[in-house]
Amino acid sequence: MPAIGLLGDVMLGRGVAERLREAAPEELWSEELRGLCASLDLVLCNLECCVSGRGEPTRRIPGKPFFFRAPPAAVAALRAIGVGAASLANNHALDYETEALADTLELLARAGISVAGAGRNAAEARRGTRIDAGGTSVGLIAVADHPAEYAASEEPGIAFADLRRGTPRWLLDEVRALRERCALVIASPHWGPNMTPAPAPWQRRAARELQAAGADLVAGHSAHVFHGAGWGERGPVLFDLGDALDDYRVDPELRNDLGILAIWRPGEEAELELVALRLDYCRTGIARGADADWIAERLAAACAELGVSVERRAESRFRLARAEG
Repeated sequence: MPAIGLLGDVMLGRGVAERLREAAPEELWSEELRGLCASLDLVLCNLECCVSGRGEPTRRIPGKPFFFRAPPAAVAALRAIGVGAASLANNHALDYETEALADTLELLARAGISVAGAGRNAAEARRGTRIDAGGTSVGLIAVADHPAEYAASEEPGIAFADLRRGTPRWLLDEVRALRERCALVIASPHWGPNMTPAPAPWQRRAARELQAAGADLVAGHSAHVFHGAGWGERGPVLFDLGDALDDYRVDPELRNDLGILAIWRPGEEAELELVALRLDYCRTGIARGADADWIAERLAAACAELGVSVERRAESRFRLARAEG
């Protein structure tokens, strides 16, 4: 079975885009982190921006405060850490309207990066994608619970579902369809509000339903801070992976400058490993020292609430196992 890396929100616009004018794309990631990702068969992320040189800020959402657009060269930053597939189902995919989304789809396809969660119409946005990872077929489906204004219809947009009200039939049916075609299935929801430290009951319910339909792993994002990880019917549930790259202001208590890279090795004894990340301004590396200690304490407490114990295997690496009893 393959080793699959999962990252949360990767934002390549605004300050990160400015940095790309001076730095090579690979310099957005530390050499150590690039080396670790190179050892994996596949890396997935949520791309928290559009990638284009076109478009104007959308007027679909009055008062929207943030608009994220990366230059075309930013695609090389994804390839630098081995990203083979990305979720586009989020609240920034249409920040610069349909022209920029069309460019994003084209540029990622040209770079050999598969996408899920956005498309030229609702059918395409809702369709999962199939990726090869070390000779194993992996299905990826992506969905966002906000904003409804970005939902694809006959026009381009994202795969939208109000998951608080229930998991729609189309989403469960697409998970089942991927289950028929792929050896492994990953569901990637962009769900819940920013800066929340734990999953809500409705997220736990939706994760159970996604796994019951056939998702081997649920890997969520949106909160900008990582949540605890648990175990479901078929495998791990990563409720929120937090941020992986950005230029955001740091919350001193919730520490959105600290994140995780999840490494999933299906079927192995150490099936799920978490690697501590430190997000400096527009550059991410592996966390050390006090930062790694903070992540260790946070993981232990957050995972314990989900019935999972955490073993610290090295300064910045953690193994998750079902808690006894």
